[in-house]
Amino acid sequence: MTDIFRGWYVTDAEAPVPTLRTDLTLDDLHEGDVVVDVACSTVNYKDGLAMKGLGRIIRSFPSVPGIDLAGTVVDSASERFEPGDQVVLNGFGVGESHSGGLAECARVKADWLVPLPEAFTPLEAMAIGTAGYTAMLSLLQIEREGVAGGADVLVTGAGGGVGSIAIALLAEAGFRPIAVSGRAELEPYLRELGAVDVVPRETLTETSKAPLGKAQWPAAIDTVGSTVLANLLKTMAYEGVVCACGLAGGADLPTTVMPFILRGVRLIGVESVYQPMAQRELAWRRLAELLPNERLAEITRVVPLGEVPAIADAILKGQVRGRTVIDVKA
Repeated sequence: MTDIFRGWYVTDAEAPVPTLRTDLTLDDLHEGDVVVDVACSTVNYKDGLAMKGLGRIIRSFPSVPGIDLAGTVVDSASERFEPGDQVVLNGFGVGESHSGGLAECARVKADWLVPLPEAFTPLEAMAIGTAGYTAMLSLLQIEREGVAGGADVLVTGAGGGVGSIAIALLAEAGFRPIAVSGRAELEPYLRELGAVDVVPRETLTETSKAPLGKAQWPAAIDTVGSTVLANLLKTMAYEGVVCACGLAGGADLPTTVMPFILRGVRLIGVESVYQPMAQRELAWRRLAELLPNERLAEITRVVPLGEVPAIADAILKGQVRGRTVIDVKA
């Protein structure tokens, strides 16, 4: 790592769209007790908003966007890490209230870092990223709620980052993932990941005044929210479990209490940003156990740092399949 490095950088709230700088130094970053030579980052839906100056994602200026990073420690004032350690970081406000991962260098708090599992390279860790980490948290919650192995689990937004990895994880964990997608051309891809069936998105977007529909699904992972989640709740089986972890379709929830009081449906929010370290380490251990490296390669493309705006455009338009890793050194 050199004293001067490249990265996407936003200076103030009046001009919130980041620009690619080639003259950044540590003085341009927020404070922290560990300096990481970043190998890879990624672009999540939240990063897409940040790169377009939307959603007030970045809340501290000036700053580097990017809620994920993986790389090697080059300097540490913490007893937890020393130079040469490989680490991964998801959340804790990085890329929002603290300089993030879309630069060749990051300075962060040691308490935010997870040792990179030996099963993964930094590139593979970012192929997982917050999306895969969130999918794993959802699977852990489904298991915690006692959903039996072999049960059908519906996954909405199945072609996206969270959805793709959720399907692969569910299949490896012994469940029967059912993919929901509005893109018919993705069916072979979703079945290759492990989906036993693919349901058209229209089945969950049609409006209906009926408070309940046919009870079908023992469990579900929803990345969409809004009408899709409302219709999903109507069709859950008795005491079905829904893990809500996204809002690509909107933050509203036009529903009634009927699924909850007549069928005992359990709606559980999955939060990834401020999970305690024990839960983070558990999630990464299970990811290492369940997610074969070759499966990660199937759902991942790698692009250089300069292509982040194009990826941001595509992810906001719902045109991204699987995961995109940013090679910050390219």
